[in-house]
Amino acid sequence: MLNGRYLLFNSFAFVLIFLPATLAGFFLIGRHNTKLAALFLAMASLVFYSYWDRRYLLLLLLSATFNYSAGYAIGHTISQNRKWLIAALGIGGDLVLLSYFKYTNFFLASINTTLGANLGVMEIVLPLGISFFTFTQIAFIADVYRGGVREYRFLDYLLFVTYFPHLIAGPILHHAEMMPQFAERKTYQPKTDAIYRGALLFTIGLTKKIVLADTFAAYADAVFTAAGGGQKVDFIASWIGALAYTLQIYFDFSGYTDMAIGSSLMFNIQLPLNFNSPYKAASIIDFWRRWHMTLSRFLRDYLYIPLGGNRKGRSRRYLNLLATMTLGGLWHGANWTFVAWGSLHGAYLIINHAWRAIFPGPRKPCTACRLFGRGLTFLGLLFAWIFFRASTFQAAEIIVKGVCGMAGVSTDLLAKYGIPDSGLRIAATLLSGLTICWLLPNSWQIVQAAEKTDPRYQLRIIGSLSVLTFFLLAINSSRGVSKFIYFNF
Repeated sequence: MLNGRYLLFNSFAFVLIFLPATLAGFFLIGRHNTKLAALFLAMASLVFYSYWDRRYLLLLLLSATFNYSAGYAIGHTISQNRKWLIAALGIGGDLVLLSYFKYTNFFLASINTTLGANLGVMEIVLPLGISFFTFTQIAFIADVYRGGVREYRFLDYLLFVTYFPHLIAGPILHHAEMMPQFAERKTYQPKTDAIYRGALLFTIGLTKKIVLADTFAAYADAVFTAAGGGQKVDFIASWIGALAYTLQIYFDFSGYTDMAIGSSLMFNIQLPLNFNSPYKAASIIDFWRRWHMTLSRFLRDYLYIPLGGNRKGRSRRYLNLLATMTLGGLWHGANWTFVAWGSLHGAYLIINHAWRAIFPGPRKPCTACRLFGRGLTFLGLLFAWIFFRASTFQAAEIIVKGVCGMAGVSTDLLAKYGIPDSGLRIAATLLSGLTICWLLPNSWQIVQAAEKTDPRYQLRIIGSLSVLTFFLLAINSSRGVSKFIYFNF
């Protein structure tokens, strides 16, 4: 469980102090010395991380030093066997570190439940962002081993790992897509157009988080808390809770990613896109090409393909898909409900690939087929999100029974489950969220359209965005700044 305080993207401390101070320092120093500017940005990123808990800053630095040393050793070794051994030790060390902090108590509790043992649970605090900076560094070691990248300057590597926009909740980065940008002289020169696009994307993400995600969170929390306490949840409330969480996690995580990419754009650094209207997907295969795209890329390149991918026959391919998605579910959290979520998605992908193998269909399906595919895919996603959100299988079972109509129907929502707002307002809010997901352009499409704005007006628009940002932050502060869902992973 995470504890402590956070320098959240949706806080006054980040927007009014940290971000402008870091931007100013980066560009002022960059006018005279780009290496010092890179060092300044790395140090600022460490300050960003240490705001949560200074004690775990040493862990981050040790992790970066360990992986840099492994990559350096691989790059300077001729023997292929020795390279393999160093890479295996490096990746193994990363997995041991991640497993200790994230899964020790999970495994102890599982042993207690399965064998009736009485092993004591340890007091372990999950370091912030450990899943993301560990996966980033595993990818680095694998890429060095394959000969795709090499890094011989520790400062550059430290900046790559700790760069604050991605450090806590992604996107998961590749060394080859980041370091060439930091090596360019023009990166260290402020650009109005980049600041404009970054500010626009950041504000869109902030709106998603404060106006949408936190609103849906109130509905989802009420229903899932009732189910977690063993309370029977009826048909209407179950659908409200499941739909609300399906929308909450979308707007929460895509909002965070928008703010991460937007703040990075202000530094002239383009992070990889992580979302592409995933709820518009017409199949589960399509969904995983759109949702958390950098995680999908990581699982494909460093787990699914090494397992054999689709190269060893159809049956083996399906087993590889199931194993990859099950482990991907476990990566999200140390709970069997996450394993169930990942396994469900593995089963969905198997069914989807098997269907395509049996019924190839046209390359461009008809409109009705696409709409049917979207609806079916969304229902499958909603069902799986129930397990992702539920604290226990018992809670998930209560919600599933409610969704399936096995718990009766009641309209007395507020009194029974503590759901805020009236039924009509809840329905309108959920419908608005679905409309945004299904019909409106996504954040990056809006930014691309805004790029055509006359540069003379970009500064005026930045001013308007600043006013809107402060207004949103004021609303956020008045009701308590909430952390992002993926901070738990």
